[in-house]
Amino acid sequence: MSKVALVTGASSGMGKATVRQLLADGYVVYGAARRLDHMRDIEADGAIPLRLDLLVDEEIVSVAQRIRTDHGGLDVLVNSAGYNSAGPVEHVAIEEARRQFEVNLFGLARLTQLIIPEMRRRGGGKIVNVSSAGGKAHTPLAAWYHAAKFALEGWSDCLRIELAPFGIDVIIIEPGGVKSEFGDIVDERTRATTEGTAYEQLGKNVLATTAKSAEKLAPPETVASTIGKAVRAKRPRTRYVTGYMARPLLLTRSLLSDRLYDKIIVSMMG
Repeated sequence: MSKVALVTGASSGMGKATVRQLLADGYVVYGAARRLDHMRDIEADGAIPLRLDLLVDEEIVSVAQRIRTDHGGLDVLVNSAGYNSAGPVEHVAIEEARRQFEVNLFGLARLTQLIIPEMRRRGGGKIVNVSSAGGKAHTPLAAWYHAAKFALEGWSDCLRIELAPFGIDVIIIEPGGVKSEFGDIVDERTRATTEGTAYEQLGKNVLATTAKSAEKLAPPETVASTIGKAVRAKRPRTRYVTGYMARPLLLTRSLLSDRLYDKIIVSMMG
């Protein structure tokens, strides 16, 4: 009998690539996202698309109930949905900051809560939380994104200890730079929140830096392959680092003092 997986954020980028990876690995795969029309291609590949807005509790409950009805629960949950509220702390509205946490932390936490009971009754499973190298290291004009990912890292660590006795693995994926529409959206928000402000030059520097690295970004399939490896492992690692510059960034952050790390980041940003 095929195992069952759910991947959020399945309408693009890492989420969509992960759906295809798990289909290739023989899973029954549900892909969940707000944009159903952007999942027609993975539906043609064999995935089951579901609408999911992580800001709407009724939709979260509906997705969990659908899978419970169809299969009695999940073997694998991949929490891949997320976005970046780019901009200076001073100019990102608190309402938007709250939305950042709702999508990147509380929404996935609510879905995970609903999945855990059936996963426990099935005798085990794997919960994969897609964090970021930005969950341990920081860069300017992304404070709310980093804050949400730092929170996701700590939340995942606690969840791992709580669920280990039930045979449920909690795995953190820490991607670096990855090619996707995510980057274009971040650039647009950076421009919108810095132009005409005291942070305009910093915004230009950040955009210039990201433009220089655009051709070096890893394809989303790189992250999907890492997730597939983690899911297949009998005893997966607690963290997997993947994608452009993720390893050097995290190594640098772990070795340097706060101020020295800040200086390096500032120099990189021109």
